[in-house]
Amino acid sequence: MQKKSIGILHYSAPPVIGGVEAVIKAHSIEILRAGYTCTIISGRGEQAALPADTNFISIPEIDSSHPHIRAANQHLESGRIPPNFEDLEQQLTQKLKPAFAPLDHLIVHNVLTKHFNLPLTKAILNLKEQGVINHLLAWCHDFTWTSPSSRSKVHEGDPWDLLRSKWANTLYVTISDERQQTLAKLFDCPAEDIPVIYNGVNPEQLLGISTTGWEIIQRLGMLESDLNVLMPVRVTQAKNIEFAIEVAACLIERGLDPRFVLTGPPDPHDTDSMKYYQSLIDYRDQLGVRNNLRFIFESGPNPGQPYTIDENMVGDLYRISDLMFMPSHREGFGMPVLEAALVGIPVVSREVPAAQEIADPDAVIFKQETTPNEVADLILQLLERSPTARFKRKARKEFTWQAIFENKIQPILEY
Repeated sequence: MQKKSIGILHYSAPPVIGGVEAVIKAHSIEILRAGYTCTIISGRGEQAALPADTNFISIPEIDSSHPHIRAANQHLESGRIPPNFEDLEQQLTQKLKPAFAPLDHLIVHNVLTKHFNLPLTKAILNLKEQGVINHLLAWCHDFTWTSPSSRSKVHEGDPWDLLRSKWANTLYVTISDERQQTLAKLFDCPAEDIPVIYNGVNPEQLLGISTTGWEIIQRLGMLESDLNVLMPVRVTQAKNIEFAIEVAACLIERGLDPRFVLTGPPDPHDTDSMKYYQSLIDYRDQLGVRNNLRFIFESGPNPGQPYTIDENMVGDLYRISDLMFMPSHREGFGMPVLEAALVGIPVVSREVPAAQEIADPDAVIFKQETTPNEVADLILQLLERSPTARFKRKARKEFTWQAIFENKIQPILEY
């Protein structure tokens, strides 16, 4: 099946720095990741600043800072139509036509609601009416007609009215509920006609996660999980991993989909160590938590092949996790307690020296006789008490660019 072709148009593109330019780059990454082709069309930008495999088309007159467009804007902002307006409009229409024709969807950022290049707005309308544009999406960040700072720059009549008219067969998208309400009022249409698609974040970049670490995080499903619990320990009986399996089962019973991630391996040269590891695998299956308690040892890119990671990749996992869990029977010290503190995630630990002597009262410390069910309650109480922890989990699940694309944008592109 032929890949769908998605186009994105804006006055400028990366490496130009700006909020819309950042959104365009993020959208293009997800579009390509999903298997579509992506073409960015702008007046300014560079191919090298865009994701690999992006097609880049530069048409200088799209740029709102182009000398001819800037001169035209001086007339338009004072309420006069410049004598060369139609020429600019026709030039843009002719230059855009071959760029638009192959596209299945065209996403236009701000051009249908901002006044910065009205000849461009008119050219897009021309090509839409000619049937050159297959499916037009107007991505609306800002609106001139409702802006206190730019409302004086638009006037009654054509072409200014294009910016406050809801074009037929065009899907308008806004970036917040507040913007949705404003645009619906401007268009005098039901708000539900205008979907809201928020901007997102890139945790891989923001948290400084390595490429390999990111691959592991995605394989383990740590972006979509309800709760990421890190256990940065080796597979030994002293670590009491059976207890973690039981806590995971208790959290599942409460309706959660957690990920307990154990970073260290068993000793492949020690028969007893491998027997213990296999007993954990069996116990995990018995309690139905195979997908919820994961060993890095089993989670490499090649199924069935043992896998280990270095300290830097353990750091990647710390930064995406919600808490560090240490149910050990015994520890000489318990270094992960301090590591978690430095990363800024809470600690839930049995009575080990680092927790009792250093972290108390800032860690949740439970006694040897505490049951898995009680520990599950302690974990949930800890996270629910913290607005930061709640919001972190919400942002990770709902507001990464990947989640936004898969849940909100891709359904539109499959229209």
